[in-house]
Amino acid sequence: MKSKMKTLAVIAAVAASLSACADMTPAQRHTAEGAVVGGIAGNLMGKDTGATLGGAALGGVIGSQIK
Repeated sequence: MKSKMKTLAVIAAVAASLSACADMTPAQRHTAEGAVVGGIAGNLMGKDTGATLGGAALGGVIGSQIK
């Protein structure tokens, strides 16, 4: 049950942070979305803080390049 609550809290935090993207330029929005997706992917693959941060950094760079 604790795991489900933690997952729900993370999903709520991501949804709230993405809703703050309304006033951003498209490039800023893509960068933020790429960082979120990359961080989640890094955490799922590496299961540690370094993998999460690396995934977020790489996702942000890739997201910034999307036109």
